[in-house]
Amino acid sequence: SFPTRRSSDLVLLLFLAYPLLLGVYLSMTDTTIGRPGIFVGLENFEWLMDDSVFWLSVYNTFLYTVVASVLKFVLGLWLALILNRHLPFKAFLRAIVLLPWIVPTVLSAIAFWWIYDSQFSIVSWALIRLGLIDSYINFLGDPNNARASVIAANTWRGIPFVAMTLLAGLQTIPQSLYEAATIDGAGAWQRFRYVTLPLLTPIIAVVMTFSVLFTFTDFQLIYVLTRGGPLNATHLMATLSFQRAIPGGQLGEGAAIAVAMIPFLLAAILFSYVGLQRRRWQHGGTD
Repeated sequence: SFPTRRSSDLVLLLFLAYPLLLGVYLSMTDTTIGRPGIFVGLENFEWLMDDSVFWLSVYNTFLYTVVASVLKFVLGLWLALILNRHLPFKAFLRAIVLLPWIVPTVLSAIAFWWIYDSQFSIVSWALIRLGLIDSYINFLGDPNNARASVIAANTWRGIPFVAMTLLAGLQTIPQSLYEAATIDGAGAWQRFRYVTLPLLTPIIAVVMTFSVLFTFTDFQLIYVLTRGGPLNATHLMATLSFQRAIPGGQLGEGAAIAVAMIPFLLAAILFSYVGLQRRRWQHGGTD
């Protein structure tokens, strides 16, 4: 009904549009915690153009997002293909796979913090016992190791979402198509290449859009594990925005970093839109 729809629109405006518009406004002021500030236009953005830490966070964000998203897609698709087979205890296995996604992010980050501990790491202990290394690995104290460590943690957490979503897509593909392809002499790879992948492409577009959005805006995992260190090597745009705005007190500067993320997020949404349009075409739509 009209009143219900109007109420839902007001809720969307309150919880979505208002924070977005407020963030854009703050990004054009010199507001600090405890002081309203004045309008400064694009001054915050001009200052960011010369900020080396900001550009490092941009590099880290893209590296983190691209590598983690690719790993989650490859491993998630592989896991979905396995779970789509006729396996014993299939329901139990699917429940186990979902655990990394169900566990709260902070708890996952704390668990990985212990796994990566410089003195008590179970990974380093196991590798030493196997004779592969001589000393404990400094996972979170070395910039390159820290980047690889947070990417691995994010990948572990995000694989279940990708796998379960793609599994749902796999189960909508008619078995008759595989049977017809087999009769025509298609092998396993050809069935995947010419049957599974084309029909799964729209689902892949949507799930990878969400995966990219979740990864690009990740905050909790990074903040608990490294707080952006060492030497800002793991600072993402989201964590740097928080650091500048809240602990640093520069609300306008922090808001400008957050607003700078919007074009990249819109690009990811456009990618999803293209995937949905292709799915509509496959189902006989004309738009």
